[in-house]
Amino acid sequence: MLLLKIVKFNYFLDIKSSFYDIIDFSVKDVSIMYILTKSTLAIMIGFIVAVVFGAFFVPFMKKRKAKQVTSKFVEAHKIKSGTPTMGGLIFYISTIVTIGALVLTNKMEISNNLMILLFVFFGYGVIGIIDDLLKIKYKSNEKGLTRLQKLIGQILIAIIFFYLYIKDGSDPTIEIAALNIKIDLGFFYGFFILFMLVGMSNAVNLTDGLDGLAGGLSAIAFLVYGMIAWNSPYLTGNSDIAIFCFILVGGLLGFLVFNSHPAKIFMGDTGSLALGGALATVAILTHRELSVLVIGGVFVIETLTVILQILSVKLRGKKLFPMTPIHHTFEKLGWSETDIVRLFYVVGFILGTGAIVYGVWV
Repeated sequence: MLLLKIVKFNYFLDIKSSFYDIIDFSVKDVSIMYILTKSTLAIMIGFIVAVVFGAFFVPFMKKRKAKQVTSKFVEAHKIKSGTPTMGGLIFYISTIVTIGALVLTNKMEISNNLMILLFVFFGYGVIGIIDDLLKIKYKSNEKGLTRLQKLIGQILIAIIFFYLYIKDGSDPTIEIAALNIKIDLGFFYGFFILFMLVGMSNAVNLTDGLDGLAGGLSAIAFLVYGMIAWNSPYLTGNSDIAIFCFILVGGLLGFLVFNSHPAKIFMGDTGSLALGGALATVAILTHRELSVLVIGGVFVIETLTVILQILSVKLRGKKLFPMTPIHHTFEKLGWSETDIVRLFYVVGFILGTGAIVYGVWV
């Protein structure tokens, strides 16, 4: 009789344990659905604000004759000469305005990390705006800010970034999780930050040569980093950084409404510098610094082809590619612009998916 009671009691405990397992699973599901809903809503809001703003901004820039002179080295692009520029303001302003509205309505909080991200995004965007305005004023791509002037601005922003980052108690180390390696750079982490900011902003700028190319690849990259940020509970303000990424993704999708082939407006340095700076910043804040080589892999490849081309011409006196960045080589080979953009999107998506699997799941 006693044995029977013990068996019944244990059976009851098993049922009770299973019940709590079900509850825990449900709570986890609710949490996942909450994150998914919040992320989707952020993308939707960013998209709507960007499309509404763009609908007024594009005609305004046409009336102001804020035209960009296309490269004389690409024959197929001559027809694009006169297309308005500074289209990066569409996602730049929509992102800042949306985040400002969410903060004022207490839907988001400004953590130190989010403040750093917004500062870099805003600062690099301002450098791009000044550069684009000068090009429009003098009607020449050669009469914007000089390389030195851009570099000085980028260095100042990187110094402030480093100060705020270290002041917040962040660890100036680079981690290679796959090899279980941590490298403490100490003071030299500031130079690493500068290298990443300058490198990625220039990489996105170089990639911005075909309709919708840089914007679409950036949307994929920030979508990936948004997922990684959500999965970084050690990161102060991780959810708000993720929301920033998703709002920017929405803004970029809205921008592509006007920038996809045939483009009604070009991104300009306004957008490319802000995107590159923000991309590098999110990689640093999430302690996934080296992941940008994969997630932003297409940007990196585009930049490497330019570097290799320059080295080949100087050392061998011969070109390695018909034309760089590499997307122009595909044009020289007879590929249509839409086919090139489609191929690069697929490559960017595959690289981003791989980074998600490793950075979030594994």
